[in-house]
Amino acid sequence: MEIMPEDNPTDLSKKLSGVPSSPGVYLMKDAEGKVIYVGKARNLKKRLGSYFSRDRHPDIKTGILIRKIATYETIITGTEQEALILESNLIKRHRPRYNVILKDDKRYPSLRLDIKARYPGLSIVRKPQKDGALYFGPFASPQAVYQTMRVINKTFRLRKCKTKGFKNRSRPCLNYQIGECLGPCCLDVDEDAYHEIVKEVILFLKGRTPDLIRKIRQDMMIAAEAQAYETAATLRDRLFALENILEKQISVTTDFKDRDVLGMVRTETFSLITILSVRGGHLLGSRHFHFMETLSSDSEMIGSFIRQYYEKQTPFVPKEILVPLLLEDSPLIEELLKRIKGEKVSILWPQKGEKARLVQMAVQNAEIGLKDLAASIASKTDMLLRLQRILKLGKIPERIECFDNSNISGSDPVAGMVAFDKGKPCKSLYRKYKIRTVTRPDDYAYMAEVLRRRCGKGEKSRPYPDLLMVDGGKGQLGIAVSIIKDIGLTGEFEMIGIAKKDEKKGETRDKIYKPGRSNPLNFGREADLLFFLQQVRDEAHRHAISFHRKRRGKTAIQSVLDTIPGIGKKRQQTLLTHFGSIGKIRAASTEDISALPGMNRKLAELVKRKLDA
Repeated sequence: MEIMPEDNPTDLSKKLSGVPSSPGVYLMKDAEGKVIYVGKARNLKKRLGSYFSRDRHPDIKTGILIRKIATYETIITGTEQEALILESNLIKRHRPRYNVILKDDKRYPSLRLDIKARYPGLSIVRKPQKDGALYFGPFASPQAVYQTMRVINKTFRLRKCKTKGFKNRSRPCLNYQIGECLGPCCLDVDEDAYHEIVKEVILFLKGRTPDLIRKIRQDMMIAAEAQAYETAATLRDRLFALENILEKQISVTTDFKDRDVLGMVRTETFSLITILSVRGGHLLGSRHFHFMETLSSDSEMIGSFIRQYYEKQTPFVPKEILVPLLLEDSPLIEELLKRIKGEKVSILWPQKGEKARLVQMAVQNAEIGLKDLAASIASKTDMLLRLQRILKLGKIPERIECFDNSNISGSDPVAGMVAFDKGKPCKSLYRKYKIRTVTRPDDYAYMAEVLRRRCGKGEKSRPYPDLLMVDGGKGQLGIAVSIIKDIGLTGEFEMIGIAKKDEKKGETRDKIYKPGRSNPLNFGREADLLFFLQQVRDEAHRHAISFHRKRRGKTAIQSVLDTIPGIGKKRQQTLLTHFGSIGKIRAASTEDISALPGMNRKLAELVKRKLDA
């Protein structure tokens, strides 16, 4: 691997003469030296020439983006496969603005089935792990996964209680009483029979409902012939329930195969990719992924999406992926997916027939999704414009930050900051603050400390918000104005304070205050703007409260261990790391505690005696 020397000519096209016609990776940088795009190419000279050797680009947006490139460097690799891997690693490291980057999306839930357990149970998780369990999903929405769980709970008799409750139960729960669980927590349930039910659940979740119906019908006939009429009746009820579900599923292919189907649409501003999940010939759901500015071509965009989606977004890779255009990197991506799945995966660009119809369906869904996205963004933009007008701000409040404090009688005081970007919460910008300098209960002093820490670090504090909001009304707002003035940032951004309504005074709405104004603002008929600001405030309150509870809980645990002689910080850390909680330390045996590093039987007995007191 060789890195080409980087220079800084005024005309980027002059650098092309020194670029080899080899496979490799190129990094584009802006005037500040920040990497803004990473790409790979089979032929670096040809690929970079497509950007810089022409005077005008047919795509106006691409031309504008290219003008932001101050320089570039290239990294030569031995093979195109090496370039693909290097490109992926560099994108993860630099997270360039104009690349297609899938975030770790925890909004979409999956179902987890721990097949290694003696009696496996289903649970809902947000992020699949490589832990040997089976994962199904992700589902399009929380409602979809809960509905699936309800169907499984009514149709199959898997255990419902969580692992902790399963181990500690002394008698079966209500699910056993109503016939929705076999009660393996307390009863002697045949493991083979239980695992037969697990196999049926797996078939169902894999979209193999027709296969499952055939299996249950066959089992029902065998039970009837053996005069096991109660078993046959149970299987009959399960069969009817599954046939009812099958009627509601949309059949889209006749070959009953698993495949994912991708559709894509792009405009000057947005790009959107839709993925349809087809399992056993039935359409199970769809998901939309949208991106803003990108330098990627259509082929690069689809290829980059596929690689990232199956690497970190979904636990299941189908044998077939249908795409809306020819991918030049198909063989490389297929090889990558083969390593993930453990068997061959085909990426196909169908031109006619049933598969082409599926791709067109995905494209149509993408078009609808893009229209909905544009309408949503337009609605948010309109709201922010109206907010700018009613608050009389100098610019649109695209970035809003809100601060709130949390403490109980001055104990463990903390503050939380939330950030809304273009009207939506941006959790990567959220911050938590432990109050360091204030030793007495004083909300004003807490706010002063936090604002200095957020805004008082010079260039490190940038970017500043367009609008800074504090919870607490005129008093907190006055403190905020004073601190910002003291830091020397007056005029950098606007500030407001929000106070709860005083029902004793007959107030019906929360109040918004601006500096230099004694009376709250009147929102008139635009109550939706006040409601939005309340949402921002409530999110800041939730964020601060959750941090305070977590910190208070840690302090409580620490204080219990602090009372035990001989158990210092190091041994406390050892105990908590190994057992996880005070309750688990209390439940552990003296032998288990004494076996830990730094512990002995005498100390273990002392810990048990103190915790059991």
